Amino acid sequence: MRRIIVAGNWKMNKTRKETEDFFKALKPLVEGKDKVEMVIGVPFTNLETAVREAGNVKIAAQNMNPKESGAYTGEISPLMLKDLGVEYVILGHSERREYYKESNEFINEKVKSALSHDLKPILCFGETLEQREGNITEKVVEEQIREGLKDITKEQMANVVLAYEPVWAIGTGKTATSLQAQEVHAFIRNLLTDMFGKEVAENVTVQYGGSMKPENALELMSQTDIDGGLIGGAALDPSSFAKLVEAGIQAL
Repeated sequence: MRRIIVAGNWKMNKTRKETEDFFKALKPLVEGKDKVEMVIGVPFTNLETAVREAGNVKIAAQNMNPKESGAYTGEISPLMLKDLGVEYVILGHSERREYYKESNEFINEKVKSALSHDLKPILCFGETLEQREGNITEKVVEEQIREGLKDITKEQMANVVLAYEPVWAIGTGKTATSLQAQEVHAFIRNLLTDMFGKEVAENVTVQYGGSMKPENALELMSQTDIDGGLIGGAALDPSSFAKLVEAGIQAL
């Protein structure tokens, strides 16, 4: 049975003090609400604070270098994340792809490194507005998934989370309708069946990551193939995040 995972991605927001205050406010709001898995991706500078304060929420890093150590100025290795007690790592986010020109090949290297160090990758992928309007959404999504998961085994897929994020719906206020989102998620599930077999495909968590908020979360997460969300702005406020978690529970 695949899990619903409600994950927040804070991006480049919050200081350590703000992180501490967030979790102190959040903990009583989500106490005992473990029917869905809760994850929050915080900036590197806040990871130690978040791990200490998170309670029943799992902590994710927002990126990592695939190498264990070496002359990679400014980078963070999987060993450093493990040392801090991090469980998840967000990889291949559209902002990493666009601003820092990360390729599918490099993202795949990160996914393999994360799994080899017992970190759970949340692999992001999705199409731009131009690609959607050009009717190549499925082509783009398939390429990113196949190349991002190259050489990953069926057994390893038990620790991989996928996040479909239509780039045109991130931070724009636009959201795919629940039907549009479900259509792509169904395509993803069929693709995973082709790549890894039906049993694996049925058990992989595939999140939706395009401007999900408390107002639309239940409708989106109630779709057959949508297993939670990877949420940006709406995850920055404790009460908002708690409402997203509640929507995930209702969607079960």
